[in-house]
Amino acid sequence: MSMKDRIGQKVPSVTFPVLENGNWKAVTSDDLFKGKTVVLFALPGAFTPTCSSTHLPRYNELAPVFKENGVDDIICLSVNDPFVMNEWKKDLHADNITLIPDGNGEFSEGMGMLVNKSEIGFGKRSWRYSMLVKDGVVEQQFIEHEEPGDPFKVSDADTMLNYINKDAAEKPFATVFSKPGCPFCVKAKELLVEKGIEFEEIELGKGISNRSLRAVSGQLTWPQVYIAGEHIGGSEELAAYFK
Repeated sequence: MSMKDRIGQKVPSVTFPVLENGNWKAVTSDDLFKGKTVVLFALPGAFTPTCSSTHLPRYNELAPVFKENGVDDIICLSVNDPFVMNEWKKDLHADNITLIPDGNGEFSEGMGMLVNKSEIGFGKRSWRYSMLVKDGVVEQQFIEHEEPGDPFKVSDADTMLNYINKDAAEKPFATVFSKPGCPFCVKAKELLVEKGIEFEEIELGKGISNRSLRAVSGQLTWPQVYIAGEHIGGSEELAAYFK
């Protein structure tokens, strides 16, 4: 089939059955798009390689920057059932993304993006694309070129963010290697919170020796902090970094 954009057109009117806290709920296209600025990216399937390693995680990482630039919500859509989408969200810790199960493919078909992947046992799935939607109308759409396999060149988060604001800056993200009961670890984390820097804590369990820390960071003291991939050091070095 030929992939054509729907720029300037309204998104399809669809009701999605979703599962929230064990209860079924009907979510309509109006619920998702009316009166909002929304980025939607669609992909072939939950738990598949490119979707799990790159496509969804990068949107999740950049979600705060999108919101600073006027985006109210980021939606990931796939032709999967609600149970699969919910488990995938938990598995990837994608708390910044709204995952919508287009289980019957109605939205994807309405977008002209429903494709047949029966040759690999997937049945009908969504083609990979992204779009910026304002009050239910498509302003911009990035559709992957029709190539064999699963192309992923233009529907990524960075391309969309560059369209919205080419000068948008990604906020630094920190990683903290810590251990239970470490007061210097607490101090470092408090400082990161004070400076408004999101961080991931990797806590090496009770009884872990300093050799384990050295194996991952090359250092022997707790904590060890990295910001945007750059090694900063412990709590004192972190305080000096901010000065």
